[in-house]
Amino acid sequence: MKAVVIRQYGSTEVLKYEDVEAPQIKPDQLLVKIHASSVNPIDWKIRKGMLSMMTGSKFPKILGFDLAGEVIEVGSQVTRFQAGDSIYGSTSFPGGAYAELVAVPENLVAHKPRNLSYEEAATIPLAALTALQALRDQGNIQAGQKVLINGAAGGVGMFAVQIAKVLETEVTGVCSTKNLDLVKSLGADYVIDYTQQDFTTATVKYDIIFDAVAKQTFDKSKAVLKPNGVYITTLPSPAILLQSVLTTVLPGKKAKLIFEKPNAQDLVYLKDWIEAGKIRPVIDRTYPLQELAAAHAYSESEHASGKIAIACAGV
Repeated sequence: MKAVVIRQYGSTEVLKYEDVEAPQIKPDQLLVKIHASSVNPIDWKIRKGMLSMMTGSKFPKILGFDLAGEVIEVGSQVTRFQAGDSIYGSTSFPGGAYAELVAVPENLVAHKPRNLSYEEAATIPLAALTALQALRDQGNIQAGQKVLINGAAGGVGMFAVQIAKVLETEVTGVCSTKNLDLVKSLGADYVIDYTQQDFTTATVKYDIIFDAVAKQTFDKSKAVLKPNGVYITTLPSPAILLQSVLTTVLPGKKAKLIFEKPNAQDLVYLKDWIEAGKIRPVIDRTYPLQELAAAHAYSESEHASGKIAIACAGV
């Protein structure tokens, strides 16, 4: 099969489109013909070696977590799928979706939403699960609360805005000038242009601040949190790890860190909302798998509005 592999950590130049051996499935896995994938910041952070303590030094590696495609073979223990099913979901860490085929555990995928293309479906898993789990599990989001999403036009942020609205909260989205209309179209009640205003200096107090782009800190955000408000970030750092421990045992405002947990149950949850028209993906650009280096470079520029899709070859 064709795949994009890396044989060392580094710049986009280490991404090589090559012939590699097709995967063999285990009893609990599906063999999936990948129609589409997408780019998430964690992909290029792994490529650059920023997570090498977790990803190790064994090469070659195939990166990429998100996928949508067609089941072509099922393992002996698989019960929820059969050959020919259209699915979407995630690979196991540290990836494998930048390829024509992938072996993926049954418990990490779900049937694809009927009203989405493969490319649209492939932009959902990691970003939308991060948003859902941040708000629901870390934020304990409740109807009627005031929620602020920092980075509301990014891959995670655009889903967070929509999920927060589905859960009947008042949503403020923070984004750049060019994305104000997009964030409003996603359902945000209020928008803040970060080039004109620092949300941490405003007078409004929020129950939840979800820093989907990790551009702020708990210390600065505390000023606009309600007495029992929660600040959630996507980026682990020594400061936030310490703050999350301390604020867990102390009364008052909380600092939390979201680590997305891929699972089929939450993908089904999202699928129901998508098919009901309650949330939708936004694709900024689509690149063929052969041009993955350009897709990574665009993601690293932090100029994308929404997600970057990857159309896999051989489809």
